[in-house]
This record gives sequence, structure tokens and C-alpha cells, in this order.
Amino acid sequence: MVTDPIWLDNGVLRLGFLPVLGGRLLSLRHEGVEVLWRNPRLLDDQLRPVGGHRFAPNSGELGDWVNYGGDKTWPAPQGWSGAHEWPGPPDPVLDSGPYTATTGPDRITLTSGDDPRTGLRLTRRFTLRGNGYRLDLTAANTGGSPVRWALWNVTQLPGGSVHIGLADRPEPRVIDLVPAAHRVEHDVLGDRAVVPRQHTVGKLGFPSSAGWVTHVGPRRLLTQRFTVDRAAEYPDGGSPLEVWLESPLPQPIAALGNLNPPDEIVECEVLGPLTTLAPGARTTLTIEVTVTRPAGSTPSRPARPRTRPR
Repeated sequence: MVTDPIWLDNGVLRLGFLPVLGGRLLSLRHEGVEVLWRNPRLLDDQLRPVGGHRFAPNSGELGDWVNYGGDKTWPAPQGWSGAHEWPGPPDPVLDSGPYTATTGPDRITLTSGDDPRTGLRLTRRFTLRGNGYRLDLTAANTGGSPVRWALWNVTQLPGGSVHIGLADRPEPRVIDLVPAAHRVEHDVLGDRAVVPRQHTVGKLGFPSSAGWVTHVGPRRLLTQRFTVDRAAEYPDGGSPLEVWLESPLPQPIAALGNLNPPDEIVECEVLGPLTTLAPGARTTLTIEVTVTRPAGSTPSRPARPRTRPR
């Protein structure tokens, strides 16, 4: 099994992947500055294991999840009440199982194994574009029976604020989904919502998402844009976008499978519509991602010469 990282670099952005750990984007560096949250207790800056950690598919309850960080794709809805819900993470196939990788100039495609639990095979294709990239997601039904799922892309980022574009739609524009510690503070300011930096554990859903979200991190802004189908059904109360916050707590959260947050983490989560897939059918979701410096800041280093994937 290949355990070496794969890097995609255009001189402005440098993307790092480790397919042995699934389809994750584990490093996103803009002009040398890391944008994503990655677990430093498990992986170093070169995506090598730390302290003798060994890579292996992971299963169990939420508190058993080996959270490497980065950006990954799962099926939604999440839950534990039956076969119509995905009971992860952890998950030994779609989350932590090895993915195959193919690369080309400015592009990498990562493909999961066939998951007997959901009937799905996931594909993630990244295409570099200047100071951003296009992420094309596909979920294909490889089983023998119809299944109903939505694509769910989860980007883990360090503590910061989140700005969410809102469409002019009836209430509720924002809903509480997982108030595990206390309610997640937020403000609705006309055509946008703002989730300030805060120490808590919980999740908000945005049924009136206008199709964009920006994470304002310590040194960079990451914006994701996506299409919202107003005629479609979305998971979690009709939420095409969700924001999850977590911070270290005195003890694990029993109500969330003994989840024990390792750091202050923000998750910007983009969802596709719930889709019934006949055997062989597929559903797709495209996300356009850009990374910028805050207004008034200066480049961290000169852009490096362009290199091919390796």
C-alpha cells in the first residue's frame, strides 16, 4: 500500500493528499500559509505520521474516530436510527479506507472502494485554478438496489468566524441542528449570516443558503461557492449548508458517541440534494473554492515556480 503523499502545486496553491487515509485534502497552502486544520498529533507538515502512528481503516462510535482533519466527502443524512442514515464517522470504507488516485497536470482524482453499507462509491476530483480549485464530487450506486443519499462535503478549518450568504426565503433562515454544549451564537444581517469565533460544540443549518460561505481564518479567507437547487429536498431540515463548531471540553460528550474534540475547529459543510439512485446511477456536486489574503495584508513569500503533481 502506497503511503507517500501526493502534492499538487501551481506556484500559488499547494494541495496535499494521502490516499491511504481516504479521499481527504490534508493540506491547502496559499503562498506557503496553511489554510486547513490538520491534527498535529497524527500528521506533520509533510503528511508523515507522528509518534509512531499507524494508518488503518477506523470504525466504532464517534468518539473512536481518528480525525486527521482536512477536507473530505461523506454521504448524508448522518444518523444511527436505520439503514437510511450514515452512522459515521468513523467509517472504514468511505472515510478512512484507502482511495485510488490518478493525477494529471493541475488535477487529481480520488476514488473510494465500493461501500456495502451505503451502496456507494465516492469520487473527488480537484482541478487547480490560480488561487483556487474546482472540486467535482460524485456518488455512484454500485449496489443492486436503489438508495437515497446526498453528497456532504466537510472542510475542517482552524478557529475563526464564518460568513454565509442568505437568499430571500421564508423563515427559518437558520436552524439549530446539534446544540450539544449551548446554542451556537450567530447574527443575521440582511443577506448574510455571521457566526463569530466562539468556544462551544454545536451545529447550525442554513435552509436559505445563497450558495456561498467564507471562513475568515487567522491569516487567510477561504470561500466556497456552490449551486442550490430550490426545488430539491436537502437533509437536516432542508440545509444546503451547515456550520459545525467544536472546542476542547473537560470530558467527552456522551450524547455524541463520546466525542472528545481535540482542538478548536470550524467545519464548513456543503450538501447536495437528497437523490434516489437506481443501481448504476450517480449524483454530483461541484464546489468552487478560492483562497485570498485579508485586505491590507502582504504576500507571505513569492510564488514558487510551477511544478507537476508528484
